[in-house]
Amino acid sequence: MENNIQNNNIPEDYRPISMWGYFGYELLFSIPCVGLILLIVFSFGGTKNVNLRNFARSYFCYMILVFIIVALFVLLGGTAGLVSAMY
Repeated sequence: MENNIQNNNIPEDYRPISMWGYFGYELLFSIPCVGLILLIVFSFGGTKNVNLRNFARSYFCYMILVFIIVALFVLLGGTAGLVSAMY
């Protein structure tokens, strides 16, 4: 009960996201095309909620890191295949 009273006094811009909210947004952001578009929109200010914007930014950074790591594996694997095919 006390938690609900405290959340009502918090401005909408700073209202915390619940655990199920984080789970739902993570599922939403993992949808291939729509999720990526919404992730970019939320990351660059498409929402007034600071917590949601920060979560979207962190998830966006995570996706960039995963993309770079996968690209490196593909690049290194491709060059290793070319080098081994030459010998």
